[in-house]
Amino acid sequence: MSDNSPLAGNLRNLRAHFGYTLEQTAEGAGVTRQAIAKWESGQSVPDIAHADALAQFYNISLDDLIHHDTEKSGLGIPPKGKHLFGTVQVGGRGQIVIPKSARDLFQLTKGTNLVVLGDEEGPLPGLALVKNDVFLNQATAYAHMGKGVPHDQ
Repeated sequence: MSDNSPLAGNLRNLRAHFGYTLEQTAEGAGVTRQAIAKWESGQSVPDIAHADALAQFYNISLDDLIHHDTEKSGLGIPPKGKHLFGTVQVGGRGQIVIPKSARDLFQLTKGTNLVVLGDEEGPLPGLALVKNDVFLNQATAYAHMGKGVPHDQ
């Protein structure tokens, strides 16, 4: 691993973020406290199995554990499956441009129908976009649950 790898810093930051001790992290990864200390200091690096165990312990992707650069991004490592695509500006007629990385990840192409959901209260008031077919499938499943009818009938 190169000297400029963000791995050691990621390990230190994750443990601090979660408030874990060296012992708790070691137990979660199935290694010794000394191994965690060496990995966090950059004296050595975990093998792939232990790196994977650490990624699972922190609920992040292995790729993010190894490659995420908090200094460059200004953001900590997101939980697995969670994304922050940046900001967008609302145009004069309410239009927004969804970032290309988000369109690619969620396979949004011209003509894709989205449901716009809103929440005025709670810890994160705001809007959410969901593919129309996904939303309708979920709504149908919930409707059937309320009636005690299996979803596939």
